[in-house]
Amino acid sequence: MLISSAYAQTAPAAAPAGGDLSSSLMSMLPLLLMFVVLYFVMIRPQMKRQKEHKTMLDSLAKGDEVATSGGLLGKVTQLSEQQLSLEIASGVVVQMQRSAVIQVLPKGSLK
Repeated sequence: MLISSAYAQTAPAAAPAGGDLSSSLMSMLPLLLMFVVLYFVMIRPQMKRQKEHKTMLDSLAKGDEVATSGGLLGKVTQLSEQQLSLEIASGVVVQMQRSAVIQVLPKGSLK
């Protein structure tokens, strides 16, 4: 036969009222510990990177050489609050969002 008989288990004896609270707190401890580890391993470093990226975008200036998320390398020719003009070749200027800049390159790295 494929199905075996099922037997009911007896219920465990009721614990005292004070022990119930401490056991529920102890069962929550691993969850709280995982949240703390998650915060320090993932959330906090991501917030730090976002802050550094925002600072870098705010400090962009005309003439900076930058790399974009699309892989374009160029020199900043104009800046506005949300957009910038990037000269990617002699006489070739493209408009893009300021947030697309991922890195400011050292001066003279583009020829």
